[in-house]
Amino acid sequence: MPINQMATATPALDRGLDVLEILDSRPAGMTLTEISGAIGCPKNSTSRLIETLVAREYVAKDRVTQQFRLTGKILQLGQPRAGDMSLVECALESMRSLRDAVGETVQLGIPCGDEGILIEQVESIQSIRVVVNLGLRFQLHNNAPGKVLLAFQSDDVREQVISRIVLARSTERTITSKELLRKECQTVVLQGYSTDWGEADEGIHCVAAPIRDRHQTVDATIWVSAIAGRMPKRMFAAVAAVVKKAAAGIEKKRVACE
Repeated sequence: MPINQMATATPALDRGLDVLEILDSRPAGMTLTEISGAIGCPKNSTSRLIETLVAREYVAKDRVTQQFRLTGKILQLGQPRAGDMSLVECALESMRSLRDAVGETVQLGIPCGDEGILIEQVESIQSIRVVVNLGLRFQLHNNAPGKVLLAFQSDDVREQVISRIVLARSTERTITSKELLRKECQTVVLQGYSTDWGEADEGIHCVAAPIRDRHQTVDATIWVSAIAGRMPKRMFAAVAAVVKKAAAGIEKKRVACE
């Protein structure tokens, strides 16, 4: 059955978007037959759609498994920009310097509805390190970057989001009370950074800081992710100081590029 049952004036575009959405739900990849069945479109027509997406580099084909998957190119769309430079372009230098300073993976994310989305990362050089797929969506209540994106909203918007989201428990330390989440947001704003100590994933600690645009609106976040043993809670404040410095560097470059 097709994903989208609504009739549109541009059915080819509609089916192309169906392909992107179904591949987003299956990050490991899908075969042509699987995609065709999922979107309810004949294989020949589906093949032509995919060929276009591959040619435009939004989709890649694994020559061994014959499966198709999304590339990172789609993450370039809708990014905050400063002049001709995307947020990622403005951030990479500071991200690499931060990685070198703390020795851990550095990641960059932006809001996406009532979630956040990872758009770039600079991997740690440690043999055991935290690495996730670009495009990962993360919740706003159980991790450091999510709490930054939530806390620095306007009061009205933040309260609307809190009223909508479900505070699902991921670990025994996950915040599942909306009142506690409101208090956590107050703390984040006061200290200028956010932390989580295994609140989303056991054994993973994160420290995040906000990134502001020229209007002083927080539209992104940068954070460090590490295994708990290498970044215990007693190190959070020291790491936060370096993360905030990196965020300030990104903000400065964004202003310079406008």
